[in-house]
Amino acid sequence: MPNLGPTELFIVLIIVVLLFGVGRVSRIGGELGSAVANFRKGLQEGAKGKNEESDQPETV
Repeated sequence: MPNLGPTELFIVLIIVVLLFGVGRVSRIGGELGSAVANFRKGLQEGAKGKNEESDQPETV
């Protein structure tokens, strides 16, 4: 698999902008960033909930 350098990434970015337009690319980037942030938040909440459950004694 070939390595992508800065020149190749720049060319790909230009092609994407030409195909989709600047507005749509920025909206997709914003939505992708929001999705990553929500994913990280969910991981942190899941780990916090798991730690709280392990701190409580088991009842039989």
